[in-house]
Amino acid sequence: MHPLPVITGAPAPSPASPAPATKTAAAPAPRRDGDVRHDWTVAEVVELYKLPFFDLLDRARAVHRATHVPAVQLCTLLSVKTGGCPENCKYCPQSSHYETEVGPEKMLDVDDVLAAARRAKEAGSTRFCMGAAWREVKEGPAFDRVLDMVRGVKSMGLEACVTLGMVTSDQAARLKEAGLDAYNHNLDTSRRAYPSIITTRTFDDRLQTLSNVRDAGISVCSGGIIGMGETIEDRAAMLVELATLTPHPESVPINALVRVPGTPLESLPPIDPMDFVRMIATARLVMPRSKVRLSAGRTDLTREAQLLCLYVGANSIFYGDRLLTTPNPDTNEDALLLDAAGLQALPPETDTTCCD
Repeated sequence: MHPLPVITGAPAPSPASPAPATKTAAAPAPRRDGDVRHDWTVAEVVELYKLPFFDLLDRARAVHRATHVPAVQLCTLLSVKTGGCPENCKYCPQSSHYETEVGPEKMLDVDDVLAAARRAKEAGSTRFCMGAAWREVKEGPAFDRVLDMVRGVKSMGLEACVTLGMVTSDQAARLKEAGLDAYNHNLDTSRRAYPSIITTRTFDDRLQTLSNVRDAGISVCSGGIIGMGETIEDRAAMLVELATLTPHPESVPINALVRVPGTPLESLPPIDPMDFVRMIATARLVMPRSKVRLSAGRTDLTREAQLLCLYVGANSIFYGDRLLTTPNPDTNEDALLLDAAGLQALPPETDTTCCD
């Protein structure tokens, strides 16, 4: 396996020079020191997204260099309960509403999950994420098993993250007590586009789960998917929803639609890789101190597109050749990618921001 160095407190690089002013756009100019705003408007974010490509890259790169050390968080994602989900998310092969190659499976044993976490750590991952195809967490043996998984992952010195659907305040508190670091619950898309993607859970249901997680003292991981037929305004509106949260989500995963046979979105065209780069850059400008994660859909991106994403603001990736049920670049490929970018792996529980 290609060795991957780990950063051990490297000093912050000097901020890049600000991009020259252009006559073709009057988009808002976030300060280079990464001041956090919670009052973005959709119109402002659309203006950023539509900047001339190199102007957008220059602005995002300046903010990224001014606010983060040159390192990437490596996360491994494991499905601990696959298939049979009662939700009707149109992108998801785990939904029981669609005929896909993913069928319902029994929940994994704790020992099997911890063995996978051990392998992930040996490969270089510092965060281990566990996902269950549930609409919501239900009290009982299955949830108790998840709590044991969290405790076991934490005992290895890894960050622990779960994505289990909706959670109550009491359940979030129990996850926190078990040692959970982060909870993933994506918004998926904008409030306007949301009903065209899922009808079995409301947009406000998702926001309530994020609130329950935050109130329990757990880090919020929330982002969305592009390429589901949404408009640029929808992409901007999703980022505005996330940036309205106080504080901003600690992690913002950006996914490209994986067009899985059998799902209603299987026939949509692939996204333009430069649109994905634009989304990463815009997310960095709108949420300067969050970790922006390259998530699903990377196998459809060229090496060059992924390098551009790392250049403009992505500083977290899913590491390992499998996500929940979809493919991902293997660890050797990613080690070579980070080596080409001159980036190092981030140790667990490290704040990547470098400025007060």
